[in-house]
Amino acid sequence: MITQAQSQLHTVRDLLRFAVSRFNQAGLHFGHGSSSAYDEAAYLILKTLHLPLDQLEPFLDARLIDIERQQVLNILERRITGRIPAAYLTHEAWLGDYSFYVDERVIVPRSFIAGLLQTQLSPWITDPDTISSALDLCTGSGCLAILMAHGFENAHIDAVDISTQALEVAHKNVQDYGLEDRIHLIESDLFSALAGKRYDLIISNPPYVNAESMAQLPQEYRHEPQNALASGRDGLDATRMILQQAARYLTDQGWLLVEIGHNREALERAYPQLPFTWLETSAGDEFVFLLRRDQLSV
Repeated sequence: MITQAQSQLHTVRDLLRFAVSRFNQAGLHFGHGSSSAYDEAAYLILKTLHLPLDQLEPFLDARLIDIERQQVLNILERRITGRIPAAYLTHEAWLGDYSFYVDERVIVPRSFIAGLLQTQLSPWITDPDTISSALDLCTGSGCLAILMAHGFENAHIDAVDISTQALEVAHKNVQDYGLEDRIHLIESDLFSALAGKRYDLIISNPPYVNAESMAQLPQEYRHEPQNALASGRDGLDATRMILQQAARYLTDQGWLLVEIGHNREALERAYPQLPFTWLETSAGDEFVFLLRRDQLSV
């Protein structure tokens, strides 16, 4: 089919229609930045052709030269046959207006915390300038640490991950944003390498997928590091460790912000004594909680 497409598809519009049809026919899963076959096809085509990602319409009827057509068809074929997330094909992922380098050493960035950081956690943090030290646990690609550096301009940030390979990716992103003086990358299993440190703000998007869901993940997710997804039978292993230890690493007025996926009900059953504040995100108020240091000892 790809050979036939090479000879019969001539314009961006042709390739877009072809890609959407093939993606739907293959039953691809979209959960790494795009929500539909159309959106992902448009992104891959525009990115491969070095065109502005927000300007599809002016180029729909542009004709492609042979090498351009072949490059587009090659990346479409890899997406279909390998079930490889688009972000790994282009080595690019977006959180809001920020783009990050990614490859299979890290999960594709996706976090409700990103949107919350853009508001500087208002109204809970009333003066962002008072945040002078912050921690990003399970930093992966470093994306949330970078967003935190932009949202809290006085903060020096430790970005922690257990994976040396993930920290290599984070290092590239920190360099790309020129934040080497403010973001310190540390190899650590959660708090294990942070003895004596205290922070005004700790954020974490830790592993939180439960065992049942891990067994049912679409193929696209199996390209991601599994230890960055799986967190025990109920998905709360990492979150339990964070809750047990966070107070000793927070300043007296410090805050803990954690994303937990679809585990709100299980978490509240496990910790009925904790007064979680559930923050409103684009998908509802079930995914991210906030606690003050004094609330962790309730």
